[in-house]
Amino acid sequence: MFREIKNRYLRYFTILIYFIIIFFCAIELNFLWLFGYSPDMSDIKTPTMSLSSEVYTADGKLIGRFYKENRSPVEYKSISPNLINALVYTEDARFYKHGGVDFVGFMGSLVSTAKGDRRGGSTITQQLAKNLFNTRKRKSQGIIRHIPLIRTVVFKCKEWLTAFKIEHLYNKQQILTLYLNTVPFGNNSFGIKTATLKYFNKTPDAVNPAEAATLIGMLKATSTYNPRVYPQRSLERRNVVLGQMEKYGYLKKADYDRYSKMPLNLDLSYVDRTGQSDSYIRRAVEKWLDKWCKDNDYDLYEDGLKIYTTIDSKLQQYAEEAVAQKMKMLQKRFNNLWGNKNPWRDSKGVEIKDFLLKAEQRLPIYKLLSKKYNGDTTEIKKYFEKKKHMTVFTWNGDKDTTFSSIDSIKYYAKLLNTGMMTMEPSTGKIKVWVGGIDYKYFNYDHVNQAKRQAGSTFKPFAYVTALDNGFTPCDKFTDKPVTIKYKDNGKDDVWQPNNADFHFSYRDMSLRWAMGKSVNSITAQLTEHVGWDKIVDYAHKIGIESPLKSVPSVSLGSNDVSVFEMVRAYSTFLNKGEKVDPLLVTKITDQKGDVLQEFKLKAERVLSEETAWLMLYMFRGGMEEPGGTSQALWEYPDLWKKNNQIGGKTGTSSDYVDGWYMGITKDLVTGVWVGCDDRSVHFTTSETGEGSHTALPIFGAFMEKVYTDPKSGYTYGPFPKPWVKITKEYICPSPVIREDTTSTDSLMETPMDTTSAPATVPPPAENPEGAPPATNN
Repeated sequence: MFREIKNRYLRYFTILIYFIIIFFCAIELNFLWLFGYSPDMSDIKTPTMSLSSEVYTADGKLIGRFYKENRSPVEYKSISPNLINALVYTEDARFYKHGGVDFVGFMGSLVSTAKGDRRGGSTITQQLAKNLFNTRKRKSQGIIRHIPLIRTVVFKCKEWLTAFKIEHLYNKQQILTLYLNTVPFGNNSFGIKTATLKYFNKTPDAVNPAEAATLIGMLKATSTYNPRVYPQRSLERRNVVLGQMEKYGYLKKADYDRYSKMPLNLDLSYVDRTGQSDSYIRRAVEKWLDKWCKDNDYDLYEDGLKIYTTIDSKLQQYAEEAVAQKMKMLQKRFNNLWGNKNPWRDSKGVEIKDFLLKAEQRLPIYKLLSKKYNGDTTEIKKYFEKKKHMTVFTWNGDKDTTFSSIDSIKYYAKLLNTGMMTMEPSTGKIKVWVGGIDYKYFNYDHVNQAKRQAGSTFKPFAYVTALDNGFTPCDKFTDKPVTIKYKDNGKDDVWQPNNADFHFSYRDMSLRWAMGKSVNSITAQLTEHVGWDKIVDYAHKIGIESPLKSVPSVSLGSNDVSVFEMVRAYSTFLNKGEKVDPLLVTKITDQKGDVLQEFKLKAERVLSEETAWLMLYMFRGGMEEPGGTSQALWEYPDLWKKNNQIGGKTGTSSDYVDGWYMGITKDLVTGVWVGCDDRSVHFTTSETGEGSHTALPIFGAFMEKVYTDPKSGYTYGPFPKPWVKITKEYICPSPVIREDTTSTDSLMETPMDTTSAPATVPPPAENPEGAPPATNN
């Protein structure tokens, strides 16, 4: 046939047309799986916005979903003409003249790109095709995706084909409505209704031209032109959109001049209640899977995945109950301590006068107000002092009140928070994750986001370094003043730590007794013997990832670490010296149940089995040695049945800012942190603020609930017997309190085998725990 066309150019043109038709047919049919799936007419008739992914506990209970349907779709009649015209005149001026693909605009974009002025040639319908059907996602790609230039051509052709189908089934108003209901506006805002509420506290029918231009201007790059983050860029982009609206006759010159001179006038007071079903676990899962989703081209919010976590629903419930019970009590204690006085204090106890001002300045809205009022602090102050209705968190349920912004800052600054995680070291499975007291009000996760001074819970890293380098649990040091000279950034420095009670007994104490009683002076001496650099190395090797400043006070917890890291590190001791990467997710399937990924335990030996077992024996000293800092656990009688054993370590940072407890049973390791989010707000005395009085009670209440439930899967019992032959001395002469306490040295030592059961002596009246690092917070 082609030979009959004598005109060579016409023949070539005809061949080109045939080739294009065959090429498009091949794409549509996904010939030989080269081009990937293309949406058919049935897909376009019933478009699915997205498929939510579901998160399950290890025992099959649904605990969360990932979805974008907080977009709250609206009808065309509920969308302001300002938005419609801003969109059309900025993104696709020939929208009403083409059938889905604007070849005139496409050719114009090619010419502009060739001249160095790169601009998009996609129509609104093409953008809708890309947003609604993910035409460029890996699952929509075929073998040809590995060829860069051809891949781009195929993408564009798919968008054209899909756009033609959309235009065939929907009218222009419907296309605009679908587009505005599906397009993202940044800050996890999907759809125009969510965007108008979040940025201007208005419904889509109520925005003025300037507000419409701000939102539509974001579509070019939602991060770059985000008005909350980059107000100046957003304002400039808004004026470009207003210019387009004037150019095409929608705005008069006077209106353009008026609106282009207006500030952004954001109203960020809208509170999105669609996230009420959110949780710390759901967010932790999202973060945990972030790299996997990127590597495998999956979207948690659209692809309908089923995610199976390691969380145990029973243990999670018991942990949340223990947190609620004990934190409510602690908050009452904290409020009684401070009364009507402001608790934000410096290290000398003096009130920080500019605390509230600095808190205001840290808020995102402060920069916007400063720009709006040209730095006029009087006007900014009026905004923060203006009363408004709001709902606040209380331990008696949500409370509707009338607060100013400054009232809100004061109120929340005084609230204690917590982070808690439980892990099963033998499997690496995370069983409990409590990121805070209430996710709805406190999104910051205190398990893996927050990092705080570990206080005395860091001391075991000094003792394990010693045991792994020649020392034994029975080696003795004298409780006496210590002076350590060292260099800090090349300068000579001296460290002289105190004990918690600011007294030294001058007694010889075994390492087990010293760790159990949390004696700073002996920990400091041990640090000097083994070297603080080596302690840092061991901490990192065992499971701490945070950077650690190598100074003598490192062993007393002067560095910031997370609950997640501490639980992982302590788990190494119970897991026979093997460090594991904690597992939060075990399996991911698609909607049909086909397994997409299974996650396996990764373990690495970092300690000998002997050293690991000796550390478990050391941890029991907190309960079994006189003055042991874990002995407040005696107040929980359900913990001590059937020869049960528990080891652990308390911790408190400077000025009682952070309270910690790390608890170990034969099966589980649990870490708990308690404190206020701002470090200048804290308890003032050891009787109220030490970890043994704040974090430990949460652990005690939690484990009681676990043990008293026969269906929890975790039973009473002693710690494991030695996994290997123990070559080091560990059955130390144990100090016993004499009846005659008039002597300055009221302790003697007698051999005592404590390998099988905890001591049955009651706890002393006072258990001073290890003093905090000699540093300022």
